[in-house]
Amino acid sequence: MTKIAFPHMGDYHVPANYLLSHIFPNTEVIKAPKITSKTIELGTEHSPEFVCTPFKYTLGTMIECLEKGADTLIQMGGGCRYGYYSELQDKILKDIGYNCKVINLVTEGKTNIKRINNLLKSIEPKYSKIKALYYGFITFKMVKYMDKIDDYIRENIGFELKKGSFESLKEEMLIAFTHIKNYKDLKKTYKRYLDKLHKIKVHKPDNRIKIGIIGELYTIMEPFSNYFLEKELAKHHIEIKRFTNVHYLLFEKSHKYKKYKKYAKEYFKYNMGADASDNIARCKYLCREDYDGIIHIKSSFCTPEIGAMPIINKIANTYQKPVLFFSFDSATSETGIKTRLEAFYDMLEMRKDK
Repeated sequence: MTKIAFPHMGDYHVPANYLLSHIFPNTEVIKAPKITSKTIELGTEHSPEFVCTPFKYTLGTMIECLEKGADTLIQMGGGCRYGYYSELQDKILKDIGYNCKVINLVTEGKTNIKRINNLLKSIEPKYSKIKALYYGFITFKMVKYMDKIDDYIRENIGFELKKGSFESLKEEMLIAFTHIKNYKDLKKTYKRYLDKLHKIKVHKPDNRIKIGIIGELYTIMEPFSNYFLEKELAKHHIEIKRFTNVHYLLFEKSHKYKKYKKYAKEYFKYNMGADASDNIARCKYLCREDYDGIIHIKSSFCTPEIGAMPIINKIANTYQKPVLFFSFDSATSETGIKTRLEAFYDMLEMRKDK
């Protein structure tokens, strides 16, 4: 029996596991372990020194999945250098002694349905295309619902009266999502938990601090890679706005880019790669919407975001808004991150008081 796995990223293993287990009934889906310091050590040990951090994190996760018995790994490359990384990761894994198959569903930030269909057939030749489309639709809706829930939690978790209410309810919802039988069941489950979330008591003062988070997609979406930055902000009773999620990347990015380019035409004329152009437009939006501060996060050696940073700084200076830049790698100090966050928060609070 084929045993498949994929790199861990946030809570998106829930819809991914759901999809794969339903379209491949004769294949075992192995859940990737959560990222830990051991994952980073494994990935860093076998990666080129100056490769971006997501490469190291995903490679470490792949190794851990292979150690759990997986023989086929599914990867989804991004719209930057990461779109070419699966071939290199495949070679590294084979060089260190793993006999496995690496399947990259997205290359160079592009998807090809015919190509994906052929790749899926290579996992289980008799898989049903109709079944894949049906469960693919349910998975698409599940991702959309999860991202909507996350947006609501992000804006309110810092103001909950009973600590842990949002997180515990979200965990309960994710478990419920793993057991849904069809789309009707999914929609019903989503509405039930959305109602429960809205009933959680919060106290949001009118003069609350609002921060927008922009930056490189992997570092934003995998909490471990940014040292759970959003949780740290919530401890200071901050309302958080974040744009990047899986639903945006898969289903909105291609058509929203034109709007972003028009909105921030004075700052860039050409696509800068990955989410760099998007983040420039988002910075302008956050400034004009009078957010108190902006946090830009990226992995080390992320070329598109390095190019975007001076422009983001220029926009923030124009609107007189503070911006804090974080660059994460395997050697980043968690204490240093928390210290800088606290100093940024204190500064925003003083500006608010004035």
